[in-house]
Amino acid sequence: MAGKLKPLDVDRLVAPGKYSDGDGLYLVIAGPKSKNWSFRYWIRGKERWHGLGSFNDVSLREARVKRDAARQQVRSGVDIVQAKRSAREEAKTLAGVAAAPTFQECADRFIEENWTNWSKKHSAQWPSSLKSYAYPAIGHLKIGEIKPSHIFELLQPIWVEKAETANRVRGRIETVIAKNVDLDDTEFRNPAELTKQLREKLPKRPKRTQRHHPALPYVEAQQFWKELTGAAGTAAVALQFLILTVGRTNEVLGARWSEIDVTQTVWRIPGERMKMGEYHSVPLSDAALAVLGQMRDGTQSDLIFSNDVGEPFSDMAMLAVLKRMNYGHVTVHGFRATFATWAEECTDYPDGVREAALAHKYKNETTAAYQRGEKLEKRRALMNDWSSYLVTAEARTAAQSAA
Repeated sequence: MAGKLKPLDVDRLVAPGKYSDGDGLYLVIAGPKSKNWSFRYWIRGKERWHGLGSFNDVSLREARVKRDAARQQVRSGVDIVQAKRSAREEAKTLAGVAAAPTFQECADRFIEENWTNWSKKHSAQWPSSLKSYAYPAIGHLKIGEIKPSHIFELLQPIWVEKAETANRVRGRIETVIAKNVDLDDTEFRNPAELTKQLREKLPKRPKRTQRHHPALPYVEAQQFWKELTGAAGTAAVALQFLILTVGRTNEVLGARWSEIDVTQTVWRIPGERMKMGEYHSVPLSDAALAVLGQMRDGTQSDLIFSNDVGEPFSDMAMLAVLKRMNYGHVTVHGFRATFATWAEECTDYPDGVREAALAHKYKNETTAAYQRGEKLEKRRALMNDWSSYLVTAEARTAAQSAA
């Protein structure tokens, strides 16, 4: 039945939702400043929503008149939404506007525009993944021609077997499409959006189990450290520094002499090199300073750890050290877990101190405070205890004798 809405009620409605007036007319409220009239209809088994204007510009009476006119068109077999889109394309053609670019052309342009802002890994993965999975299926299509079924077909073969790749490909396609859609086309729905409908059509993935980086048990750390200090090569020295500072691979391999405050014995890592994007200070134990001393060779390079030609190591360099030492069953990142377990089970330091040492994201300011001010000294004590645990009394005596 039509005429369900009353003018006064319409004025007062503010809660987000779709309010029916009957015969397909709806007042659609998306937010405090988004209140629009829309006509809902079905044609050839497809649901369509045809915008009738803003509530601020179109009264309830005018919306009903527009609704009645739209209903008449639908009854005569006209798909109003498609006709509107076709009219826009025709207008562009008549105005001399070039034909819409293909998805591949849009993607290539997007990559070119953003290339300089991406990491080396990111800038390689974007074109590679789209070339492998998206272009064969939709590269030749214009944005308006891409349907959810196209997205389903290209994702289906990799949805389970290559889950992470599938997620990234879908997200990248969605981004490119969104970048090339008319901002005023409120009826447009991104075909690459992971809707419930698309999710239900795709194969079911097995339940995810949390995976941890394989770590060395802390009870084996002293023996490992003894073997590591006997390993040759700069990458092995970098691994020593990583373990003593419980840093991340990229943080250590990108470490620079200009970040080392010798007076305060602190390694100050700028936010742009941290995972969380926040500045981080690492108190340096005597053992960590000794490792840095091995790298002082008189070169002018600011990079502390580099290969034979003065370039940064690959993030696989320290992993290769582990494999050569027959410790291929653990990972470099896993040494952070080794430290965390040792600190929890063998020390009385508060959680905040341990988490701050690992530069983890904090849920509250109380914990975050351990990262700043005088709390640095509590972390310094923790790092000194960690290095003392690794470097056994026997090893320290041998080192002093060698010196």
